[in-house]
Amino acid sequence: MLDSFGLRDILDIALAALLLYYIYKIMKESGTINIFFGILAFIVVWVFTSQILEMKLIGTILDKFMSIGLLVLVILFQDQIKRFLVALGDHKKWAFLRNLFHHTRHAEARDMRRFVLPIVYACMNMAKTKTGALIVIQQDISLESYEKSGDMIDALINTRLIENIFFKNSPLHDGALIVAHDRLKSAGCILPVSHDRNVPRSLGLRHRSALGISQATDAFAIVVSEETGNISVAYKGALHTKLSSTDLEHRLSEVFLND
Repeated sequence: MLDSFGLRDILDIALAALLLYYIYKIMKESGTINIFFGILAFIVVWVFTSQILEMKLIGTILDKFMSIGLLVLVILFQDQIKRFLVALGDHKKWAFLRNLFHHTRHAEARDMRRFVLPIVYACMNMAKTKTGALIVIQQDISLESYEKSGDMIDALINTRLIENIFFKNSPLHDGALIVAHDRLKSAGCILPVSHDRNVPRSLGLRHRSALGISQATDAFAIVVSEETGNISVAYKGALHTKLSSTDLEHRLSEVFLND
């Protein structure tokens, strides 16, 4: 058996390990890591009973579960699967190809810088006045369905306009502001709410909505707390709280400006 073990088998094991690692990482970020371990334990039991011990009765039962299990998993974890596929095809992971087109890359960087600083300044000013805000920046996955839940703006990104949208007497201040294609697309938008039990109870609906949209899509969400004025960021299913304006600028630059 060992004599037939070759390069193809090593590659097979390496790819399987890489796939498991990515699944583990995505489910850990989304707070469903216990389900991952449960599925892994079920697969181990299935292989051990039906393939190694060749138990016919229990093997047949588990085979039936395995046949419908994939469909159930796709339905339950469609958001995580979508995020996995988007991450796999992320243009930032193929930056070496973009190096062939320097002008395009620099032009994209200039466009990104155009909205990073106005958003940072707006969040910094709203944090000082404890003005609650929720800003969602689209990446590869379209947020058009969420845009339609609010009021269309389609305006150039501007610090004062962002502050006016979230002004306490504004009718749009309770919803989310969606930024897409370097423009303020829609305000007062409704987002999916995360039910992650690891989120502290002190954090409100804005934080759970920011985490929810980051779990459902690859969007970058920024929250300014109305109670404390703290700035938080939700990205890739993880919530980072109590950030300074410098931290926010760094994270935005890291995501949108780096190659």
